Amino acid sequence: MTFDAKTFLSTVSTSPGVYRMLDASGDTLYVGKAKRLKARLASYFRGQLNAKTQAMVARIADVQVTVTRSETEALLLEQTLIKELRPPYNILLRDDKSYPFVFVSDRHPYPALEYKRARQRRDDGRYLGPYPSSGAVRESLALMQKIFRIRNCEDSVFAHRSRPCLQYQIQRCSAPCVGYISAEDYRRDVEHAVMCLEGKSEHVTQALSASMEAASQALDFEEAARFRDQIQQLRKLQQRQFVDTESGDADIFALAKRPGALGISVLSVRDGRLLGARHHMPRNDLDLTPELLLAEVVSQYYLGQPHNIPSEVITSHPLEEAALLADALSQHAGKRIRVTSQVRGHRAQWQHLAMTNAEQQLDAQLANQSQLSERFSALQQALGLETPPQRLECFDISHSHGEATVASCVVFDQQGPRKSDYRHFRIEGVAAGDDYAAMQQALTRRLKRIKNDEATPPDILIVDGGKGQLNMAREVLETLDIHTITLLGVAKGTTRKAGLESVFLDTPETPVPLDPASPALHLIQHIRDESHRFAIAGHRAQRDKARRTSTLQDIPKVGPKRRRELLRFFGGLQGVQKASSAELARVPGISDALAESIYRALHG
Repeated sequence: MTFDAKTFLSTVSTSPGVYRMLDASGDTLYVGKAKRLKARLASYFRGQLNAKTQAMVARIADVQVTVTRSETEALLLEQTLIKELRPPYNILLRDDKSYPFVFVSDRHPYPALEYKRARQRRDDGRYLGPYPSSGAVRESLALMQKIFRIRNCEDSVFAHRSRPCLQYQIQRCSAPCVGYISAEDYRRDVEHAVMCLEGKSEHVTQALSASMEAASQALDFEEAARFRDQIQQLRKLQQRQFVDTESGDADIFALAKRPGALGISVLSVRDGRLLGARHHMPRNDLDLTPELLLAEVVSQYYLGQPHNIPSEVITSHPLEEAALLADALSQHAGKRIRVTSQVRGHRAQWQHLAMTNAEQQLDAQLANQSQLSERFSALQQALGLETPPQRLECFDISHSHGEATVASCVVFDQQGPRKSDYRHFRIEGVAAGDDYAAMQQALTRRLKRIKNDEATPPDILIVDGGKGQLNMAREVLETLDIHTITLLGVAKGTTRKAGLESVFLDTPETPVPLDPASPALHLIQHIRDESHRFAIAGHRAQRDKARRTSTLQDIPKVGPKRRRELLRFFGGLQGVQKASSAELARVPGISDALAESIYRALHG
């Protein structure tokens, strides 16, 4: 069967990660990493490719993706998988003689950071590395030159310069060739760059902070601004990569569930490094709760198969019999095993990453073309339509006690979610909390465009909110004299449990009987959940925009001393505003709770 690249790419995350390309036999053809998975994978199926790459792409039967928190982590995982799987289309290194290094001369008064393919035996300088690829070296060198303005020219060029080159003009070099910087200051910049390459950037930022304050007190504001810019650029590099800075052995189980489908991802972490992820799509014929299902999976994973049990098992959902399971695993492994879902710090980041992977895999499964076709056909039969619907639109309303009310319109076709056609409607001029009036305004604005042939009409219009919203939608259709659109209303059951929704066709007096296991109901639930998610995202964006006027002076428990520490640590208010709550917690005197309060005050 031909690999459906278009459907696959529509579900791929834009996050960093690792991908494995598989052939029809399930063997790995190629392992790669990407800073943006969607863009990288799309490049294999679009544009010009060389003959060898085309041959590989022609053999692809499936692509498996593992989302990571950073490109660094993706690189480490990529190398682990290549070493383990040895895919035929990857470059397989036989030894370490060709690994690249960064070289800093001890003999030149103004040394450059140089790219070296192999370590020389001469004792004429320092070698940093080895690096996993030439690209990693060049990227690191470019970054250091940008931040610290280290020269990148050859010694022969340096010796014969009489005026600054273009690198000085674009502020990528301090022009030591013509004496624009002293040897002492230049050597200091080189040492700072070397410390950053050695992973000691925190010491560098502290030194730069002291220099910034000294320059400011000396009224040399231009020099202070330069130090500030360096600090802010370094802080971007210091976003905590727990895969490098934290230790621990753990397996993390995360369960994601959608109507008619569920997925479980298992991430393995050893010595603080992510080794890989496994994905499972078990059947849930007994309709177990996520907690019970996860407990069954964890038990079978270790007790029924020869898996090495780490000292900690982390789950996305709390297990009712976690203590019993921990005792059984401890006896099986001959050591103490901890089973928990309540984690903090880097373990919470692992847990979040596992959940991201589970949701990514589930989205890919739901976008499967055969499954979508089955759902659309089932909906056609349930509603008694002559042909399968080609386009569905669903509307939902979101607000916080009437604040920043936003309506969402999401679109599904036979290829799945059509995100390019999604729309948000900012609701204005209605009473706070009046969902009916908000729905009326959103539908009127949308349907007027359809009436005027300015937008593609849906075959089925779905409104979330029950009988009242269904009546409101029918009134709008009648007012605009539109009679070609089938109208569906979705009302949650009394327990608000998935599978117990009530579906109405055109009027509340015509319910549509749908079994909880019906593919038609799963399609309706899927688009309803997507409209709800999209409405919340739009509402939060509007709310946060309205609230994003806070300054540090307005935040409780942030006095002059803490404000000074924050500004010094991040090099200014702009750096504080860009920092995550985890990064804010690294500032001396800022607790995790206070960091979260500061982040919320600045971002809404």
